[in-house]
Amino acid sequence: MVERSRPTASVARYGFTDPRADGQLRAAGWWTESGPDESAADVLSALSRAADPDLALSGLDRIREADPAAWNELDQALRANRTFRGRMLGVLGTSSALADFLVANTDCWKTLQGEKSTAPDQYVGNLLRHLRPDGELLTGLESEQALRAGYRELLLGIAAADLGHLVEPGLRQPPYAEIGAQLTTLAEAALTVGLLVAESEVGAGVEGRLAVIAMGKCGGRELNYVSDVDVIFVGDGDLSVSTRLASTMMRVVGKACFEVDAALRPEGKAGVLVRTLDGHAAYYQKWAKTWEFQALLKARPVAGDAELGRQYAEMVAPKVWAAADRENFVPEVQKMRRRVEGHVPSAHAERELKLGRGGLRDVEFAVQLLQLVHGRIDAELRSPSTMDALAALGDGGYVGRKDAAELASSYEFLRTIEHRLQLRRLRRTHLFPATSDVSELRTIARASGVRPARGRSEGDVLLAEFRRHLQSIRRLHEKLFYRPLLQSVANVPTEALRLTTKQAESRLAALGYAAPDGALHHIKALTAGMSRRAAIQQALLPVLLDLLADTPDPDRGLLSYRKVSEALEETPWYLRVLRDEGAVVERLAFLLGTSRLVPDLLARAPEVLQLLGDPARLTGRTPAEVATSLLAAVRRQPGLNAAVAAARSLRRHEMLRIASADLLGLLDVPAVYEALSSVWVAVLQGALAAAFRQRQAELGQTPAKIAVIGMGRLGGAELGYGSDADVLFVCDPAEGVSDSEAVKFASSVAETVRKILGAPSPDPALVVDADLRPEGRSGPLVRTLESYRSYYGRWAEVWESQALLRARFIAGDDDLGARFIEMIDPLRYPQAGLDAVRVREIRRIKARVETERMPKGADPTRHTKLGRGGLADVEWTVQLMQLRHGHEVEGLRTTSTIEALKAAADAGLAEPAEIESLTEAWLLATRVRNAGMLVRGKAVDEIPSSGRDLAAVARVLGYSADDDPGEFLDAYRRTTRRAHAVVETLFYQG
Repeated sequence: MVERSRPTASVARYGFTDPRADGQLRAAGWWTESGPDESAADVLSALSRAADPDLALSGLDRIREADPAAWNELDQALRANRTFRGRMLGVLGTSSALADFLVANTDCWKTLQGEKSTAPDQYVGNLLRHLRPDGELLTGLESEQALRAGYRELLLGIAAADLGHLVEPGLRQPPYAEIGAQLTTLAEAALTVGLLVAESEVGAGVEGRLAVIAMGKCGGRELNYVSDVDVIFVGDGDLSVSTRLASTMMRVVGKACFEVDAALRPEGKAGVLVRTLDGHAAYYQKWAKTWEFQALLKARPVAGDAELGRQYAEMVAPKVWAAADRENFVPEVQKMRRRVEGHVPSAHAERELKLGRGGLRDVEFAVQLLQLVHGRIDAELRSPSTMDALAALGDGGYVGRKDAAELASSYEFLRTIEHRLQLRRLRRTHLFPATSDVSELRTIARASGVRPARGRSEGDVLLAEFRRHLQSIRRLHEKLFYRPLLQSVANVPTEALRLTTKQAESRLAALGYAAPDGALHHIKALTAGMSRRAAIQQALLPVLLDLLADTPDPDRGLLSYRKVSEALEETPWYLRVLRDEGAVVERLAFLLGTSRLVPDLLARAPEVLQLLGDPARLTGRTPAEVATSLLAAVRRQPGLNAAVAAARSLRRHEMLRIASADLLGLLDVPAVYEALSSVWVAVLQGALAAAFRQRQAELGQTPAKIAVIGMGRLGGAELGYGSDADVLFVCDPAEGVSDSEAVKFASSVAETVRKILGAPSPDPALVVDADLRPEGRSGPLVRTLESYRSYYGRWAEVWESQALLRARFIAGDDDLGARFIEMIDPLRYPQAGLDAVRVREIRRIKARVETERMPKGADPTRHTKLGRGGLADVEWTVQLMQLRHGHEVEGLRTTSTIEALKAAADAGLAEPAEIESLTEAWLLATRVRNAGMLVRGKAVDEIPSSGRDLAAVARVLGYSADDDPGEFLDAYRRTTRRAHAVVETLFYQG
């Protein structure tokens, strides 16, 4: 736009840029040769605050020229009446179209002088005064002209009240909703009067009845200044008469006020204009599409036969609030929004207020979808007003308070901008000014109350705010509109959402709850009262009940959910995460209905709940990263107790994270045992370091170095959820310190570690087991390196060599740990292998272990550790290979069972098929053993034979709810049976 040249500096001081401003001010009597007339100072100041001072002054000048005789009266009113001044200049500085109206109707400015320039309850009467100048109702062209004048006069009053405060600060600022309601009332009045004109023209007082149903923004009482008014017509009696009434009213109102659009009627523009009540009911019952029920959410009788309109509203309401029960309802609404968005021309996409990304439709679609899904049982949500519905969604807990407030603020901002754009020329537009149109941006900004800030002009501030609100709306739209939970809620039949009825108990039984009365008790406890927490639970529970029904133990799952909810009731984000992230609800339901370990951990490590919605975050950290952060956190603690408390807390978090990922099928078996082992090692390292520092500080010296050697599953980095930590403690005296003093110091540190880690806790036990040390429990807890060397050199038996195959340095002094490993290598990888005597001894020990340690009555085909083809079978076979061939096959010198099996295959010590069978059985038994711990909440070695625990273990192993758990058990037995056959060959005959 071309910039206008600036006149004299003194006139420019008031914001005028038009070179004609000086002359116009002089003609008005507000400017003299020496400058501003002091008596007109208030008027000049007010003009400077107008959205466009030049436009306001030009409008006044045109009014003066159109009616010179009345100018003195208008001048005095502007000087004396602050309220009138604000209204008049607010309109003239914003709307060229309303300025044109005032020029053409020079007496209309007087309507703005009263205390209230608008009186909605008198709109019909005001319009009829224009249409009955002589007592008779005008018809034809005269009625259209009269209605147009009356409508514009009332529109002028609404705009004046809307804009006055911008020119005269301190005047009342009407809320956005009030302006929308007044514009709607004016539209309703125009429809009512238009129908009276139609009745007069058609002469249909007896033969036909017609009800006018407002739709869209008129139905929602939130019209714009310039908007089509969507309607549906309902007729009774002679439909031909009703149709003539409807078409005539559309013509009269359309030419005088606004377009009356009946395209939302059944079958759209191809359908008949007027239908009977029964005709509408039949159509909605058989043929209506999802979008039509969404549109009907705003249906409201506004004119014509009130009784007929009431009957129509009562007929459609149940259909609207049952629409969400339709198949694919949510995806259809989402698809329709994407289709609307796709029709926006790319050239205008970033400036489109209504249909574009982040525009008004984003808010309206999100709110309407939430209304239709949750409003089935919550009547508080059944408002045709977007703002009222959004407030109800926030109050009811369906949307976060912050999200609702942010969305409402952004929606109101865009609607205000839309009003200002349309007021300019009274044209229907939704296009934000181009960034290059500096003048228009400035005017719209000032008309919207935007002021310069931090060196930026009004237009720049408006542009930044516009973009910010678009981004905010789009973010919240995608969060709410595409919320997975919506589809889950919509999938629950409406009757099932009423949780407190007797029918709910029957539904719970049908869903598979063994104790429906107990489930109802939990539901009542969770939803009792009028709190926001209870409201959110009422929205969540129907979905959760269906999700839990698909788990192995719905009753226990619901009980666990109640316990977790009660434990976390003061955690502010807990229910918000469940409401806003559907994936979290689905995964939580599976975890609670499957595992007894997870709920106990979750109540004390709730932060893991937030990870459930993002599998990448749930599995993203490597064991090394976890160990590093755990040790860093422990080192920061001021003392031993604080250090161990921190270690326990982080272990709890990690165990829950790993367990959740494991149950959800996001981690394979090696990843699980590596992660669990890494956490255990880090806990030991942290506890040992803290105990060492404390004892060192007490003595004021360091009598010895200490190293911890991992044994068993800890040494092999193959821990399960319930595994103990098998260890050996070794020390090395400092220079000048006796062995006994060193052992005494190291023993006190080791005993402290065992005691503080093994203290009672709600978490899975942290047992540090040193029974694999020389002489077992009767031997000293700690030995020096040389004592170990002496013992192993003189007394070591073959089973001890076998146990040392898993030995791995895990904590303490690195050099001491390395020397210990170097010292035992010849013992566990004997240079000549094993002679026949020692081989027989190992076979004898294995047989004795299986006989003595197998629990009485246990089924060897279901025992994961000692059963046929189970963990012990595979591990003993691998370890025998390591003892016999480790001196010559480097790959066998590993503490890992799986790595040793791979090395045996590479060395040709067994057939590939045999190694594959052993590997498959060992991984399966490990996974099943872990699953047993997760399902039962305690360490178990035997697979359940039947019941829900067996079904739960099967689900963890990947079997579906429809599969027979017996199939899993049969598969386990087949796998271990094949492995046991290999063991018979390799262990006993090889």
